Amino acid sequence: MHSDISEIIFSEEDILSRVQEMGAALTKDYADRADEGIVVISVLRGAAIFMADLVRAIDLPLEMDYMAVSSYGNGVKSSGVVRIIKDLSSDISGKHVIIAEDILDSGLTLQFLLENLATRNPASLEVVTLLRKMTKAQAEINCLYTGFECPDQFIVGYGLDYAERYRNLPYIGILKPEIYE
Repeated sequence: MHSDISEIIFSEEDILSRVQEMGAALTKDYADRADEGIVVISVLRGAAIFMADLVRAIDLPLEMDYMAVSSYGNGVKSSGVVRIIKDLSSDISGKHVIIAEDILDSGLTLQFLLENLATRNPASLEVVTLLRKMTKAQAEINCLYTGFECPDQFIVGYGLDYAERYRNLPYIGILKPEIYE
């Protein structure tokens, strides 16, 4: 796996340090709202690793839930067709919802998810993304916190995949083009 990576852009140490900072900021931001209920939602499968580390860095009572929303398939570009594969198990009405997203790329999937969740009457709805890809064609999405801005290249690791591989790399790196072309 490691030989398929052309360059490591965020080391394991960089990621864990930034996730700790984001968790501390969320603890401060939500300290006075914790009694109303906080639900952190992971968009499976990519964001599961990020969310696991993020929630351990938040020093408040919270609930975790998961959705699987897809617009990729096995391709390298978003198909633009979004579908819910697995919905939430929890009722988020009246609760403070934080979406833990792995990467904001085109933003199509996340835009769909935000619109869908807003209809469920949460007290608040925010996005925390580990990565924001520097692309010109990206939906307008405000993120409460962004871990890192990353180049518009095909990256994998720390939950990010290509055809379900590379998610278990502890760092984020650029996948060699010959692997996916």
